[in-house]
Amino acid sequence: MATQTEPPPATDVWPTASRGSSRVRHSHHAPTVILGASAVLAAGVLGLSGWVDPVGAVALGWLTFAILSTALTATLRGRRAAKNNVATILVTSAFALAILPLASLMWVVIEHGAPAFNAHFFTYSMRSVVGAGGGIYHAIIGTLYVTAAAAVISVPIGLLSAVYLVEYGRGPMAKALTFLVDVMTGIPSIVAGLFAYALFVLFWGEGTRSGIAGAVALSLLMIPIVVRASEEMLKLVPHELREGAYALGVRKWRTVVQVVLRTAAPGIITGIMLAVARVVGETAPLLVTAGYTDSTNSDIFSRQMMTLPVFAYQSFKSPGVPPEPGYERAWGTALVLLIIVMVLNLIARLCTYFFAPKPNR
Repeated sequence: MATQTEPPPATDVWPTASRGSSRVRHSHHAPTVILGASAVLAAGVLGLSGWVDPVGAVALGWLTFAILSTALTATLRGRRAAKNNVATILVTSAFALAILPLASLMWVVIEHGAPAFNAHFFTYSMRSVVGAGGGIYHAIIGTLYVTAAAAVISVPIGLLSAVYLVEYGRGPMAKALTFLVDVMTGIPSIVAGLFAYALFVLFWGEGTRSGIAGAVALSLLMIPIVVRASEEMLKLVPHELREGAYALGVRKWRTVVQVVLRTAAPGIITGIMLAVARVVGETAPLLVTAGYTDSTNSDIFSRQMMTLPVFAYQSFKSPGVPPEPGYERAWGTALVLLIIVMVLNLIARLCTYFFAPKPNR
């Protein structure tokens, strides 16, 4: 009777040598020691050369760490472990390079936009304001109205389209709808704005701009995202749930509403939040359709309506005299948009966490 042998225990990148081995034991403090030595060596080289550059110092220190750690790993554990170490360093370096632009962007926006944050900035509009003073109250109201209207238009259309593709769609009609959704996913935002502007010009004449026109333009960008997110979530619902409902005599539409959609609700809500975060910072379509104004407009169906992206654009384009207050308002608006996007993503994460089906324990 054959006996099963247990596989050897997994080892980390910096294990100690096995008992009886002639190789030197590799301490778990080795990476920290090598990293510190690399930083000291890089600082010494840069100091002797007289070249003071934080980015260059970090790059040189990381390169030194990669060389020393790979050489030490090859000496103590062999070529295979050294290759694994090189791959780990490359992956970590790629992650750091991907995070660096985002961290730099957030730092610059926070540094320039935080000084604009005060009660006056959030509670006053730009009506009759020249130079210093004024705020983004009218832009916040416009953004809320336009984004909410775009969501009201996009969510039902996108969700019903996803239900059709997953539950009912077969043949050329479903293929055509899938193709059109893929095309709409890649259209430039300015094209959506021009289409919405041309549509409203046909009914209300040349020069028509309103909040509802901006909502229609944003809905053209939201619908394909909602369709794709909802479609993928509906596909993840196990077929056993549908078959169980059919076996109990439940009609298909009730199965879709009460079983499929309820099971996929967390993912669908997450997709909707991400779609809203995608369009809340769009400038080009709103500049064409909603226009811009210095006063608060609460009527989405008439007159121009200011939004946060357009306000930031106008503040940079025409900062006024002196220009410093205008630039400060633009940076503050950019920071508000960044916070809104982060909050929407956080809400999407929380919805996924709290509403996802919990396994029985």
